[in-house]
Amino acid sequence: MTRPIRKVVILGGGTAGWMTAALLAKVLGVTTQERKIAIELVESDDIGIIGVGEATIPPIQQVNAVLGIDEAEFLRETKATIKLAIRFENWGAIGESYYHTFGAAGRNLPFCSFHHFWTRARQLGIEGSYWDFDLNYLSARGGKFAPTTGNDPIWDMPYAYHFDSGLYGQFLRRYSEKLGVVRTEGKVRDVQRAAGVGDIMALVLDDGRQVAGDLFIDCSGSRGVLIQQQLGTGYEDWSHWLPCDRAMAVPSQRHAQTAPFTRSIAHGAGWQWQIPLQHRNGNGLVYSSRFCSDDEAAQVLLGHLETPALDEPRIIHFRTGRARRQWNRNVVAIGLSSGFLEPLESTSIYLIQSAITRLLHLFPHDGITADLIGEYNRQSQIEMELIRDFIILHYHANQRRDSAFWRDLRQMEVPERLARKIALFSANGTLVQDQYDIFMEPSWVQVLMGQGILPADYHPLADGPSEEQLRRQLAQLAQLKARPLDQLPSHDDYLQRFLGQPA
Repeated sequence: MTRPIRKVVILGGGTAGWMTAALLAKVLGVTTQERKIAIELVESDDIGIIGVGEATIPPIQQVNAVLGIDEAEFLRETKATIKLAIRFENWGAIGESYYHTFGAAGRNLPFCSFHHFWTRARQLGIEGSYWDFDLNYLSARGGKFAPTTGNDPIWDMPYAYHFDSGLYGQFLRRYSEKLGVVRTEGKVRDVQRAAGVGDIMALVLDDGRQVAGDLFIDCSGSRGVLIQQQLGTGYEDWSHWLPCDRAMAVPSQRHAQTAPFTRSIAHGAGWQWQIPLQHRNGNGLVYSSRFCSDDEAAQVLLGHLETPALDEPRIIHFRTGRARRQWNRNVVAIGLSSGFLEPLESTSIYLIQSAITRLLHLFPHDGITADLIGEYNRQSQIEMELIRDFIILHYHANQRRDSAFWRDLRQMEVPERLARKIALFSANGTLVQDQYDIFMEPSWVQVLMGQGILPADYHPLADGPSEEQLRRQLAQLAQLKARPLDQLPSHDDYLQRFLGQPA
């Protein structure tokens, strides 16, 4: 397809569709002038939207910055709270917990990261948790938050949000329509394709209207109306590594105090999420139907709610994996149509954001080429596989013996890249950063050590200070990390003051 792109048609709304519309409209424009793009989004109010993921990771702030969204308005409109970390409970062994924070422990030196010094200290018998050197952890545990400022990056406290994904989609819709995005209500009855070539030419709606375009974005969810039903792209199944295939979700009343972190609680055949919002809690159970029936899942979920349920649980079916090509012909799949990874590390919305960013970098202004498609698909595949491996790590590195589910996962053969990463870290704390890995070294260290994988050795540079110097330096560093805590308000006080209303 060599004709210039003048019209983009997005099929499907929700977070995926409206985030795509907002970013394309902001960056590319929506007029038909030279090198400008017209954008039309087709959705139906009769088709439900899956909103499993209500927790995010810090790159969401980049989206808001590009769109010029005021943070206070965003928090008010989406009923958002602050997220500093995820607390993983019962993942290594029953009764144990650890935090995966957005921060970094200690302070790295050139060629030698902090965890090497901490490993040496542990082997010398110097007491202290690795997380005592992480401001995000200290603030999350104390229920405190305020954006940190200062010249020393040791006090940086990266954060993300918990928000109502339904409200977020509506918020982005209002934003997009102000920029000129056209919304068309309707269900797709048929698709018009080019003879011989097979490209999508137009969507045919129930009432006979046709919505023509040059580039189509499939945000139709797991149905994959264009990428799968029309183009037959195929699906790469990852359920042999990630066997959970269902989620059950239910809202409940909010807690009196709002925690600035997500909870992930492992159960016999899956895990439960708890996400605090301003107006309610989001709760759910991700589980494997091979090891747990829907009735049993409902008993686990409802039996572990800490506040009264506000609705009946609803079941969501999914299959972990990815479309074999996220970009096929003149269709780009974004959101659930491109694949699914369970929301264990809150990556669902990030993958939407990343896909749109990648499309903007590789946008086919003068026409779609095989090189553009190939590079887009190459990057998409690597990125999704790296996130997949990070999620597999949580399941595989467990010491639980209470159920066949956990025993099977501990014994399974993991992807080769992940096996190498575990082996290197286990030997001497070495971690190699992949270019498209959204999770940086601090994240891998926290999950590896939190799940019980501790390095047997450390970098020789960590032998630099004497034992007494190491003790003194660690004590000073812990005090330095904790210094801002006394000045930080509680999470609820911060929200109340920032929003000018009770949290």
